[in-house]
Amino acid sequence: MNNPDSFLGIDIAKDWLDVAWLSGQTLRIDYTDEAVAGLTERLLADPPSLVVMEATGGLETAVASALAAAGLPVAVVNPRQVRDYAKARGRLAKTDRIDALILAAFAAAIRPQVRELPDEHTRALGDLLARRRQLVEMRVQEKLRIQRASALQKASLREHIAWLDERISRLDIDLTHALRTSDAWRDKDDLLKAIPGVGSLTRATLVALLPELGTLTRRQIAALVGVAPFNRDSGKHQGDRVIWGGRAQVRRTLYMAAVSAMRCNPVIRAFYKHLRSQGKPAKVALTACMRKLLVIMNAMLKHHSPWSPELDLQHSC
Repeated sequence: MNNPDSFLGIDIAKDWLDVAWLSGQTLRIDYTDEAVAGLTERLLADPPSLVVMEATGGLETAVASALAAAGLPVAVVNPRQVRDYAKARGRLAKTDRIDALILAAFAAAIRPQVRELPDEHTRALGDLLARRRQLVEMRVQEKLRIQRASALQKASLREHIAWLDERISRLDIDLTHALRTSDAWRDKDDLLKAIPGVGSLTRATLVALLPELGTLTRRQIAALVGVAPFNRDSGKHQGDRVIWGGRAQVRRTLYMAAVSAMRCNPVIRAFYKHLRSQGKPAKVALTACMRKLLVIMNAMLKHHSPWSPELDLQHSC
């Protein structure tokens, strides 16, 4: 039987951490480097089987990285999964302490897979991508405002849009530089950039946010990104297949790559036309193209194969 103290849950707030053991013991510490270092030393003295915390928009990065760097098994999970688990157990109340206890119980019951956390350079690349995305969103809003702005406002808006254009261009240069100055990333970049429709932003996103690309089977990578169709059948009713979960930012970037590939990639274009000729709705066909493009990239990195329209996907598993 597993030691109940070997499963931990950590609920993360901006200023503190609530740590809970499966036995019911709880601890609150400040979210500072010194306190996290102290917690790490305590856990190293009696190593747990698993530490689980939720993805909280980046707040979890520092503590997860510190524990993982010390060799402790850490799993960062989707908050929706934990909340569904809590509801299934009838735990509807929600406090930081309760959340930490639920995370400990989730760790023991579900045993989420421990995945290697991004290193410092990969996190930095992700930060560049996040900042670029913020600036692009700002530019979209400013361009919408300029349509109804007064003459006085338009001058300021145009000035700001020009500044945003310049900053986005500089970030694009920084992203390309980061990809080309890393030996490991440069090899991936060289393989992926040969695929028609896969641009530099897509490649940077995959390197930073999907490091598992090239290490999983085609079904696993599709499910991880969230482009694998799931059945919705009951009795004699056969529901529509839908995609669910996954990494939203990767999926959004993959969507744009698939749209581009439908115009310039002979494999994806032919595949899309075939699906449409079979009566598949445009959205369904496009999602299938996203999945096919992802599987192609996964196969290329796994086998270190150059791009070819005749790439054999049957060996991508």
